[in-house]
Amino acid sequence: MSRLLSDLGIDLPVLAAPMAGGPSTPALVTAAARVGGLGFLAGGYKTAQALAGQIHTVRADGVPFGVNLFVPNPVPISAEAYRGYAQAVQPEAELYGLKLTDGDPVEDDDQWTDKVDLLTASPVPWVSFTFGIPDRAVGDALRRADTTVLQNVTSTDEARRAAEIGVDALIVQASTAGGHSATLTPERPLTPVPLPELVGQVRDAVTLPVIATGGIATPADVAAALHAGAEAVMVGTLLLRTDESGASAPHKAALVDPAFETTIVTRAFTGRPARALRNHFTDRFDAIAPAGYPALHHLTGPLRKAATAAGDTRLIHLWAGTGHREARSEPAEQALARLASRL
Repeated sequence: MSRLLSDLGIDLPVLAAPMAGGPSTPALVTAAARVGGLGFLAGGYKTAQALAGQIHTVRADGVPFGVNLFVPNPVPISAEAYRGYAQAVQPEAELYGLKLTDGDPVEDDDQWTDKVDLLTASPVPWVSFTFGIPDRAVGDALRRADTTVLQNVTSTDEARRAAEIGVDALIVQASTAGGHSATLTPERPLTPVPLPELVGQVRDAVTLPVIATGGIATPADVAAALHAGAEAVMVGTLLLRTDESGASAPHKAALVDPAFETTIVTRAFTGRPARALRNHFTDRFDAIAPAGYPALHHLTGPLRKAATAAGDTRLIHLWAGTGHREARSEPAEQALARLASRL
């Protein structure tokens, strides 16, 4: 067992990934720790105050945990491209009485400073970063507070950049992962590299400990990633249907619905590449969606929320990794223990 895990008493090297937008509840994070692993709260898309509340809830359970933050790494979009996409999507929005074409692009930073201040003032065991690499000063401040700092990367180049700012470990994400890619260059197509191969490449490039994630669906997947040199794996999609997950009922059902035959990496929903179940929205808008994050996230957000409330899976961002068919309706502890059953 590596020091990365043993320092927190982690003896199950299968961790629960942060899934922003609702799935990563405090109950899910606590369940991961109860079975000997560790879970991450998702700091993205919520206020610093709301994140503080979730941290308080998990901390009261007396378990190790982590928090993930989105590092500001905006993909600018021109007003013309934004308006054009809003006009294209508007007919779908009209089904729910929504007007998408009136506002200007929203280019916020997801309350970055407030969340960093929260985590330095009230430290948690682990903090991971995605979408961008923070300034060295941010990582240094967290480490002074005895927080282990992890960086999500998708290539050897990103791994080297993360190592240069002194992070403690890397979360290596393959393109098979569900939801948003951690890529630092979201305007470029993702390079499909099998997760064990990617882990090996990163291990050859840097000396940092590695956690592997992306498309892990079976005990064999876990074993392959660890054999390649990862010290642990991180799973998300496989936990979406668990009892503790905060994913919506339509999302949970779609993951095992035969009507959804495949996944697709698309920027149609948010302007940033993310893997989702192929549906009407991706078929209609993937080819014309401009790069533009977070502007497109905010643009389509009201429509996606309305569609979720109505159970309209044609228009929902059904984030899913390539192993989504293995997701089961069960306690999270059972799912994580099963994945570790061949270790």
